[in-house]
Amino acid sequence: MPTLNSPYSLTMKILFHHVARVPLGLFCLLLCSYIIAQDKKLVLGEHQLFHASHTDSPMEIDGKMNEPAWQKTETRSLDYFYGIEKDSDKQNATFRMLWDDAYLYAFFDCDDKFLTASETKRDGRPYMDDCAELFLIPAPDSLEMHYGFELNLYKASNDFIYLDNIYQGKKGSVYSYNPEFQVEVTYNGTLNDNSDIDVGWTMELAIPLNLFRGMEKFSPVQAGNQWAFLALRQERNDPEPRRRVCSTIFPVYGIENVHHARRFGLLEFVD
Repeated sequence: MPTLNSPYSLTMKILFHHVARVPLGLFCLLLCSYIIAQDKKLVLGEHQLFHASHTDSPMEIDGKMNEPAWQKTETRSLDYFYGIEKDSDKQNATFRMLWDDAYLYAFFDCDDKFLTASETKRDGRPYMDDCAELFLIPAPDSLEMHYGFELNLYKASNDFIYLDNIYQGKKGSVYSYNPEFQVEVTYNGTLNDNSDIDVGWTMELAIPLNLFRGMEKFSPVQAGNQWAFLALRQERNDPEPRRRVCSTIFPVYGIENVHHARRFGLLEFVD
């Protein structure tokens, strides 16, 4: 609930202070719009905190969880499904994160009966393939921007800075943001061959903290601080047409709204 001195309460006081000067119908419309907007805001604590553990051990980015640190950090299933048409569309996937003084580390471990990949170019459409996606806001709030990393099994990366409501209610992405980071993929099965049943794939990322240089003033990566984020996987089990199935770590409004930061959750850095 908002406190008496919260931005929500202060805005309500302003609205009611001016109610006599506004036609009743218009006032009701403005009030309803404001309340709906507040309901869609990220509520801290709405989702269970996700914890990323600190590691002092050297990390080899090879798509494998050989380092003991991976077994000590939190594992969370991506079990909010979208685009499901049959039970077999629900395939298991888990997500883990670690951090040290130089990097954020992320690991996706995904079951997949039909491995699919076609995109090979940077800033293309890897999200039309089997794909891992990670969106990060370097502050504990649902800001109208986030850093995006989308990669398929060919390690083709669509990386960007996403801006919501940038101008006249329109959204956009900065694709000239081409960060250098490490990624490795392993898979068990045959790519683009649905005549057999595959096992799955993994993806490991090491994202340098200097990619967020200038943003550390808000919530630097250190124990106790939090970032807003979303992790998800895309699936393309049917080659023609490319039917879209998605699973996320937190519930979102729908498969077309995975960039809606008001539905992100919170990542907390822990020792």
